[in-house]
Amino acid sequence: MRHWNNAIAIALVAGATLAVPAQPAPSPTAPAQAPSLTVDSDPVPAPPTATAVPPPSLQKRGKSYLLKKNVDEVVLNCTVLKGSQLVQGLKESDFEVYEDGVRQKLISFQHTDLPVSLGLVIDNSGSMYDKRPAVNRAALDMIRASNPDDQSFVVNFSDEAFLDQDFTSSISKLRDALSHIDSRGGTALYDAVVASADHLVEQGTRPKQVLVLITDGDDDASTLNLVQTIRRVQDLSGPVIYSIGLLFGNDLSREEARHARRALQLLSQETGGIAFFPKSLSQVDGIAAEVARDIRSQYTLGYRSTKPMSIPGFRRVEVTAKAKGMGKLTVLTRTGYFPNVALGGANQVAAVH
Repeated sequence: MRHWNNAIAIALVAGATLAVPAQPAPSPTAPAQAPSLTVDSDPVPAPPTATAVPPPSLQKRGKSYLLKKNVDEVVLNCTVLKGSQLVQGLKESDFEVYEDGVRQKLISFQHTDLPVSLGLVIDNSGSMYDKRPAVNRAALDMIRASNPDDQSFVVNFSDEAFLDQDFTSSISKLRDALSHIDSRGGTALYDAVVASADHLVEQGTRPKQVLVLITDGDDDASTLNLVQTIRRVQDLSGPVIYSIGLLFGNDLSREEARHARRALQLLSQETGGIAFFPKSLSQVDGIAAEVARDIRSQYTLGYRSTKPMSIPGFRRVEVTAKAKGMGKLTVLTRTGYFPNVALGGANQVAAVH
């Protein structure tokens, strides 16, 4: 077990200014500086989103992966739903992508089961003690239902975050990490999400990046607030967050449950994921299986912006899908990005084992 305050570059207290830079954002419409570390608000306005450094394409060569990415290409991982059902079998021509209201031409399209770098970020506060056995079983079932080439890590958090297992594909190692139940203290959810997202981006080697967050309460112990957390995750180029909020029972007041629900919805919505709110522990395993199916069923779209990448400022993205006989379709993806004007357009290639 690694205490995260000492384990990675972001310290959850001392490193808060490193995690969320306070410099003015490049967009004239963005906030002049990062929000206060001690003031939260609800509802929270949707903050700007990630830089345009896409997830890499992947080719398997023996036991290694060859990753190639073009820094001028904006890549969107998209989930398509009809009602609450996943939609499969769409073609490239069924999608339209708009950036700041201007239609973009797709230059890449994939609907394949790409491997994922996955972080399990699980609440270990006192109120979770009786819930953890069911949560742990559901998390392991989700891993078993995922791509066998996925890599996963486990973070248990209460008022501090602990990296109990670094990236691995071993079910037994993940089971051991999930069994580290020391439920105590408060809920530093925002700090744990930011630290986990940083670790995911710095150390993950798979072409898609996902965090699965499971909690039963509202944040009451973080140094960061919700606005800063969403902004930081999206600045890391779009790790997707799936949230499972165990907000049933009598542990929370109505106001606390409302605030927790809104926070989890925003964390998922702004990063292209989905927030789930089961009514009992018996539903968690089914939700975990649904998350695994969703991740494996995404469409990956790529385009080069009609606006030069040298022009700074937030760019809002919208993706729509239409197919004959399908009715109304909903596309979930990240809501926009900031271009990284410091990077050129050359392909970057790396071999990853």
